[in-house]
Amino acid sequence: MQVLNTAAAGMFAAADRLSASAQRTAAWGLEQSQAEQKVDLAHEAVEQVSAKTDFKANAAVIKTADEMTGALLDMKV
Repeated sequence: MQVLNTAAAGMFAAADRLSASAQRTAAWGLEQSQAEQKVDLAHEAVEQVSAKTDFKANAAVIKTADEMTGALLDMKV
């Protein structure tokens, strides 16, 4: 099913976004050269909540697709 592949890709993307944001947040206290941008903690907090929500939404899509497949198989039997 294509929906499962799409939702799984969305989950991986959300996990990558969360990881990248966590790394930027962890680097907040480290010395940064002036060429680098300063870490905006408010933006990173929003990014982390957004990534978590995206992950949950894609997990819900997978769960619903699984339930629908199960219902279709039950009807066929």
